[in-house]
Amino acid sequence: MHRTSPTRPTTRPTTRPLLRPILAAIVLGTSPLSLAAASTAPVAQATTAERDYAVPAGPLGATLNRIAREAGLTVVVDGSLVANKLAPAVNGRMSAETALRRALAGSGLGLSIEGGAALIRAPRSAASAPHQLPEVRVLATTATAAYQAAAATSATRIDAPLRDIPQTVNVVTPTLIADQAAQSLQDTLQNVPGVSFHIGDGQRDQVYIRGFDAIGDQYVDGLRDDGLYYRDLSNVDRIEVVKGPAAVLYGRGSSGGIVNRITKKPGSDPVRELSLVLGSWDQRRSSFDLGGALGESADFRLTGAVERADSFRDEGFLEREAFAPSLALQLSADTRLLIQAETLRDKRITDMGIPAFRGHPVKVSDDTYYGTANARHDDYSEARVDAGRLTLEHRIDDRLALRNHFGTYSYRLDRQNTFAATVNEAAQTASLFHGATDRDDQGWFNQLELTQELAAAGMRHQLLYGLELGRQEKDFQSWNWNVRPTVNVFDPVQPPLSAFGRPVLANDNLTSMEVVSAYIQDLVTLSPRWKMLVGLRHDSFRQEVDDRLAGQSDRERTDREWSPRAGLVFQPSDWQSWYLSWSRSFQPSGETLAFSAAQADMAPEETTNLEVGTKLDFFDGRLSATAALFELERRGIKATDPVSRTLVAVGTQRTRGLELTVAGEIAPRWQLSAGYAHLDTRVTRSVAVQNGVDLEGTRAALTPLNSANLWLVHELGGGFHLGGGLRYVGDRYAAPDNLVTLPSYVTADAMLRYETKGYELALNLKNLADKEYFVSGHGASNNLNAPGAPRSIQLTARLRF
Repeated sequence: MHRTSPTRPTTRPTTRPLLRPILAAIVLGTSPLSLAAASTAPVAQATTAERDYAVPAGPLGATLNRIAREAGLTVVVDGSLVANKLAPAVNGRMSAETALRRALAGSGLGLSIEGGAALIRAPRSAASAPHQLPEVRVLATTATAAYQAAAATSATRIDAPLRDIPQTVNVVTPTLIADQAAQSLQDTLQNVPGVSFHIGDGQRDQVYIRGFDAIGDQYVDGLRDDGLYYRDLSNVDRIEVVKGPAAVLYGRGSSGGIVNRITKKPGSDPVRELSLVLGSWDQRRSSFDLGGALGESADFRLTGAVERADSFRDEGFLEREAFAPSLALQLSADTRLLIQAETLRDKRITDMGIPAFRGHPVKVSDDTYYGTANARHDDYSEARVDAGRLTLEHRIDDRLALRNHFGTYSYRLDRQNTFAATVNEAAQTASLFHGATDRDDQGWFNQLELTQELAAAGMRHQLLYGLELGRQEKDFQSWNWNVRPTVNVFDPVQPPLSAFGRPVLANDNLTSMEVVSAYIQDLVTLSPRWKMLVGLRHDSFRQEVDDRLAGQSDRERTDREWSPRAGLVFQPSDWQSWYLSWSRSFQPSGETLAFSAAQADMAPEETTNLEVGTKLDFFDGRLSATAALFELERRGIKATDPVSRTLVAVGTQRTRGLELTVAGEIAPRWQLSAGYAHLDTRVTRSVAVQNGVDLEGTRAALTPLNSANLWLVHELGGGFHLGGGLRYVGDRYAAPDNLVTLPSYVTADAMLRYETKGYELALNLKNLADKEYFVSGHGASNNLNAPGAPRSIQLTARLRF
């Protein structure tokens, strides 16, 4: 829910003499701010209004600063009181006052609300002792805008302002997710420049980031989540996207970046929200979010959703249930244990889209389905995911904090699918393929991390030491039916399953993966204007494939790789930050799926990123803008040599790009989120040939040269909000051969919301002009192109009690 920032007087306020020493402090913020007292009414609202906090354990000053910015609250403190102190994590839905008290737990400091500000004082005995006032700092007085994020943990695993990170990090905030009535991960990521979409074989979330496939680069609270399924948003607080190689903290993968879902956490303040969504194509979704305190040292959170829907696609349907309980235990003033669990069942049609004809997707109605006659029975994907996580945080002293994060999961998939495999343009027919897949994955990861703050040679160091262990087992079987019936490409008549003959076992293997890694990172404050971020990780990644097909041999390999990162930040003033960074990651064979016998002796591919950018704050930090120029290159890409017919690792793909974002309050009661990406992504070296086309020199698949997004909301008053947005995506090629083009498109959406204390009603209209377009393709095949949804409507009702 959007709230405007506290009112700021244009003249210097008069203060009581007793407060003058305190108000002589400097702001601990990340934007150019003048010290100004807020009026009593806005501050009262800021201190009592509830919002979701997800602030990890860290330096007390940084924690208080983040709470102040997110709540729009003036917090005043003598800087010497918070120096060298650490705060516990602050998670869950609560008021700002409660959040501040949780952050101060164990510090011995007191909190009071007076004079239009939250005042933090030393204990009475310390306060009465005479001392000379040192150089002090005051926490930020501005609210982080509804669409703006001041900090994120995904890029550094420590609580650091985004302006201190020499890398692009995009955050999709809870308010933006709610305002757009986002129902899927793909919906949320349409707000992130440089992200494009893969059809995901009709069964999973799959995106391209800066022109590179990110199929295995999904994370939840920093733990790898590479199961091939559609995620639900009922337990998601926000989405953080780290651009460029991230192997320095996350290990293998991440050519273009990673997607990290930050989940909702327990808090002491009550959370009681029920919601109902009714939409086009008989969509019905109900969800709940409940939480609060269980005594003095335990908090809980329960989230869940049930959804049923048809689809604009013929034969389409969706059945989904999600449930996620969590419990936080404050074991002592310095120790906290978070226990999380979640379960998901998702069943839907395995929709593989529309084939191509003469360079473009076939011109048929967007509901045309190329599958079996009984798709609900013969063309479905059913995924079941069960996961649990334990996070133990312990503050050793004012400089050291320990964190252990353990996660385990199981993922099962039953997939039946039919699609147009080939098209005969002369006969105007498509041959249909039917197959089936069974997956049974399970695994665990454990991250042990120590954070340390120290001063050396006049510089401040925020050090992170980490050790990650993990094991995954992926059991995979697939069958191909031995007959491919044909249909008219413009008017397909869906055949029964019996027309496809009988199934033939195509794959039967068990892949085991083990990772042992150690990493270190240092965020160094070289001077008030210069910061440096350096890091290094070593991975030992072992894979074994037990191939159970007759005549196939087992295989194994171990890759040992170093992944470095270095960046320099220059901050000439409080409102601007300029950076230069370089990083490297590696992509082993079989990174997500089983590797072949031909890949067994081949070294990992390697990606490097060189980036220069800026992060700017305007209007006392209420509006943020970013710009980044980068060159991203992946080398050693594997392809089959057309002459020798052997697999060789000689390919190179490069992206040279520009990304721009603007987010925050552009004027009182106006919230904006906008982005633009220019991505020149090309295969610069390759011996591969696809459909008679040499791939060297072609543009990478599914990546538009230009794309942009805009979303704007105005608070009308009286509880009403009106908003809308535009989304532009340029031409994309469906596959690397560049023979089929997915045309550019522009779509428009609108929103009207009314909210009051106890409930909220929202109306969302999507694709207002009923534009026909294709939202994604396959990236390897030209015949699997997903049409975008036509005009639709969603009505959301939320009850808070």
